[in-house]
Amino acid sequence: IVISEDKNNYIRSLFLAYKQYMNSIQLVDLLSQYKKIETEVNDAIINVVRSGKYINGPEVKSFKTHLQEKLNVKHVIPCANGTDALQIALMAAGLKPGDEVITPSFSYIATAEVIALLNLKPVFIEVNPDSFTIDIDQLEKVYNPKVKAIIPVHLYGQCADMEPILNFSRKNKIVVIEDTAQAIDTSYTFSDGTVKKAGTMGDFGTTSFFPSKNLGAYGDAGAIFTNDDDLATKASMVANHGQSRKYVHDIIGCNSRLDTIQAAVLDVKLKYLGNYITARQEVAEKYSAAFKTIDDLQTPKIEKYSDHTYHQYTLKLKDANKRDALMTFLNNESIPCNTYYPIPIHLQKGFSKFDINTDLTLTEDLCSRVISLPMHTEMEEDQISFITKKVLEFFKK
Repeated sequence: IVISEDKNNYIRSLFLAYKQYMNSIQLVDLLSQYKKIETEVNDAIINVVRSGKYINGPEVKSFKTHLQEKLNVKHVIPCANGTDALQIALMAAGLKPGDEVITPSFSYIATAEVIALLNLKPVFIEVNPDSFTIDIDQLEKVYNPKVKAIIPVHLYGQCADMEPILNFSRKNKIVVIEDTAQAIDTSYTFSDGTVKKAGTMGDFGTTSFFPSKNLGAYGDAGAIFTNDDDLATKASMVANHGQSRKYVHDIIGCNSRLDTIQAAVLDVKLKYLGNYITARQEVAEKYSAAFKTIDDLQTPKIEKYSDHTYHQYTLKLKDANKRDALMTFLNNESIPCNTYYPIPIHLQKGFSKFDINTDLTLTEDLCSRVISLPMHTEMEEDQISFITKKVLEFFKK
């Protein structure tokens, strides 16, 4: 085969462009993570395909068992995605239309979306400005007899302060559903020294295995956690068309299953979750060490009651006017960054029908100040160095 010099140059250019892309900084680098476990993952997927057991295959049970052991929780109910997990938990908890649910507005839309879908009313609450998790001092202020549940969100990889939340819920006899989509395997320490995992402390815990999560599938996937046998039975029924046994439907449910291929992938990746978290923590330590001298930046605060697994590494700017300028500067340097979240839930058009009486100016202010830097398990030393150098350069201008 004869290839002209022009074609050689063209092919070489393509190769160099591909190499440059592969070595570029990614906000989340799922491909590099996959490359390290490629054989295991491929074998797991092929085994499912060859088995023909694509729904509720043995890999689903295997992953469920291993996750129960990992989190030290009695029941794991796999489902199709994290949003379904929240909805199933609310349905299994027996809430009725018109019941109210306390949750932060500084969160991803799914947390409140399921409340609205079930004709419940969200009661939005502020977050702690340092940890970005629910402000426990506001719980008594927003409580009223119509409140039947609370959904604390373990945001960015750190637990909300669960001990006072659980005390509040017991006193008022309301359900606690932990949203741990961003904090799988994060540990919470109670005042007596007891340590529990995020999602295992309330009546229910819910999580997402969206690909970019700390434990991510290769498609949509989710799960519900509980230590209560009755609630586990109800959640399992809700997730499977309300069935108590085949073709017997005792309640109205939905169809939300974790497919066998995703379970097989997750079962492989679960073995490496501890390594993934350690890698994220090491990146975060290097970021925070580099930024500690910048007065205009607040690095993530580690609360005494929780460790941090860094689903996101989120900075807060003291001067909100600099946030967008910093994002533009970083993007021009080919450093991806993002805002989680630019618009609080209570200001989203879809929630305009709800009567929001709570003053949420802190949440609105945070949305103008936060910025998240690249954070994933495969970050290289030179990438971290380049990112920190450029952030420092911006603030020295």
